[in-house]
Amino acid sequence: MTDKIEKTATSEPTEASAERGELSPQEKKTLSKMFWRSHTVFCGFNMTKMEANGFTITMSPAIEEIYKDDPEGKRDAYKRHQAFFNTHAVAFNFIAGLCYAFERDVAAGRMPKESVNAIKASLMGPTAGMFDSLFFNCLRVIGAGVAMGLCAQGNALGVLLFILIYGVTQSVCKKVLLDVGYRLGASFVDKVFQSGLMKLATTAASILGLVMVGSMTSTTVSVPLTWTIGTSAETSVAVLDLLNAIYPGILSVAVVLLMMWLIKKKQVRPTLLILCVLGAGLLGAALGIF
Repeated sequence: MTDKIEKTATSEPTEASAERGELSPQEKKTLSKMFWRSHTVFCGFNMTKMEANGFTITMSPAIEEIYKDDPEGKRDAYKRHQAFFNTHAVAFNFIAGLCYAFERDVAAGRMPKESVNAIKASLMGPTAGMFDSLFFNCLRVIGAGVAMGLCAQGNALGVLLFILIYGVTQSVCKKVLLDVGYRLGASFVDKVFQSGLMKLATTAASILGLVMVGSMTSTTVSVPLTWTIGTSAETSVAVLDLLNAIYPGILSVAVVLLMMWLIKKKQVRPTLLILCVLGAGLLGAALGIF
């Protein structure tokens, strides 16, 4: 699939591969409609096509504009965008912008219609990994850390800051990337696949996400173990101090890794894990372990 995209992108320069300059009023109007509709990304989400319904809703203003006098082309376009699709909600807009540009080229006969789904299938995996790491594992963790600190003090500003840091930021990025995707059009494919930028950006975002998750674990996950071994105050040894001497924060890391393993491998629901942690905490407190 990627080879097909690369061949399309590295063909002789055409109008399809040129970046767009100043947008027309109609293009701006269509992009604005697509932006607002892109917030329905999970509308009709299902395990068969995942975000296909949300993507079709987002693309509908572009399809109606481009194929308004071509009923058959309009039908094919709607059917085309009902194919399986899944990526991060922000990257979703960038790919939608690209597809808007591609649909123009398809309608003008400058590009085969198969290229539209080819670029979607080629980009949705790498962009999902990159944007999940950036927004879900990094920005969300930062926003939650700030918000929880304020909410723990009874400050309602924590909720608003989380919405601003995590929610509003995503919405702004969705608008910017939708416009960027449309302006770049097919030239994006040529630049990214030839330069290796996609692989580099995905790796960098993954590393950043892991760093942020590690930081979140060390600062917010605490196992207040008070268990001591010994018969008297002079000879007793605190188990937590002994473990931290081996590896600082080892219990916090162990708890996080255990939860991840149970969710990913054993398919245990997070709600059940929360109840188990609560029960273990109450039992440990009653026994004097915590």
